Amino acid sequence: MMKHRVHQASGFQIFERETVMNDTTTRAALKVPEPLNLIDNNWSPPQTGQVLPVISPIDGSIFAEIADSGPADLDLAVAAAKRAFESGPWAAMTAVDRGRLLLKLSTRILEEAESLAQLETKDNGKPIKQSRTDMIMAARYFEFYAGAADKFHGEVIPFMKGYDVAMYREPHGVVGVILPWNYPAQQIGRSIAPALAMGNTVVLKPSEDACLSGLRIAQLAVEVGFPKGVLNVVTGRGEIVGKALSEHRDVDFISFTGSPEVGAMIQIAAARNFIGCTLELGGKSPQIVFEDADLDAAMPVLVNALIQNAGQTCSAGSRVLIQRSIYDRVTEELKARFEAIEVGPSGEDAVMGPLISAKQKQRVERYISDCKEPIIARGRIGAHAPQSGFYVEPVLFGPCDPTSKIAQEEVFGPVLCVIPFEDEDEAIAIANGTEYGLVASMWTRDGARQKRVAAALHCGQVFINNFGAAGGVELPFGGVRKSGHGREKGFVALHEFSRIKTVVNYFG
Repeated sequence: MMKHRVHQASGFQIFERETVMNDTTTRAALKVPEPLNLIDNNWSPPQTGQVLPVISPIDGSIFAEIADSGPADLDLAVAAAKRAFESGPWAAMTAVDRGRLLLKLSTRILEEAESLAQLETKDNGKPIKQSRTDMIMAARYFEFYAGAADKFHGEVIPFMKGYDVAMYREPHGVVGVILPWNYPAQQIGRSIAPALAMGNTVVLKPSEDACLSGLRIAQLAVEVGFPKGVLNVVTGRGEIVGKALSEHRDVDFISFTGSPEVGAMIQIAAARNFIGCTLELGGKSPQIVFEDADLDAAMPVLVNALIQNAGQTCSAGSRVLIQRSIYDRVTEELKARFEAIEVGPSGEDAVMGPLISAKQKQRVERYISDCKEPIIARGRIGAHAPQSGFYVEPVLFGPCDPTSKIAQEEVFGPVLCVIPFEDEDEAIAIANGTEYGLVASMWTRDGARQKRVAAALHCGQVFINNFGAAGGVELPFGGVRKSGHGREKGFVALHEFSRIKTVVNYFG
């Protein structure tokens, strides 16, 4: 009989498998996948004989389980992906047909969007409205790259007389994808769709904290006809399965989204195997509010850019820089908005749900309790929020020293720090004054300032009089410095998931 392992990292307790919720009606309604890995289009239990509990952040209940896999399971998955890449239907498939398969999967995700959203909310804790949006976005990724699959061309290079030179774009081979827990379904679309569009095969290691929607989407991929070995999913702990995937000799490229600390280890492992990787590692994104800003438009965005997904977003706008001449006015409005936030279960009316785990809740609460900066306002946890859930009050700090811990480190929770500045030069210096460089935004009606500041900011994306552009599947995304390197989204992602071959033909 398989038993659960202890999962101390997420605050799980030791228990036997019989303690798992056996409400078959609820499990069937949510379409909860079985604790199996997908390898070569076959669903199989982990060779370890172990499973991990799946805990809902909403109420702390155990409602499912996943395979607690080991390196042997990972070896089987990589071998299947390698076979699929080198021979068989996938290797012979045209770009047009790859695109058609991706489009079929996009359509199935939309057909299953509501059940996927319900599963995502139970697993991840985010409000159901956000989960529904995430499913639409996941489908959009597969739709976008379905259309791009046969439109990503090589080049002909003019050269010396008598030479015909062509530059081809080819897939890497087996791509290892290691994903976080904050946007499980969206991340699958963002990473896997472009990798498959280019003709790679994939071994996916989703986060053990939220991977059920990923397993369900993998089921849909099998249903719509993806050939054997093209998409393989192995669940388990990052320190075991993720490590084995990043170090595997038969993996040709790694895509990782997560913490800078783990990203550094991934990059070292990739370097030892002389392969490339893309790393999206987090941020401390500034929102700069100049005195000529349209505050009516800015105010709701300044708050939503932080509390969306309970602040558990790499690109969260966790620092608001306010020009001193309007500082009091803006902070009073922010105070009122924060005090109106009620955190609760992830139903239809929820603005902000729980954090992902007991461990994450403890981490965020520690940042809040250790912070010496003044508190401007707090939200509140609603009376209907289960005490066993992982809820944290959103907190607004300010005025904050831009060099303070709360203004420098990624909290990954509903914590916003407010920083005053005098002029444009100081705003730029503060905005660039962290180790991160993922996203920034500014609010100003001055067109010349928009161009100057955008050019001066050290980050991968700059938003002017908006934040996030509703996700923007078409918009290249990635960071600099501690936020990582490489780009996802848009056509640029196809560059990341391919390599160049130059063919030089001399014909006399």
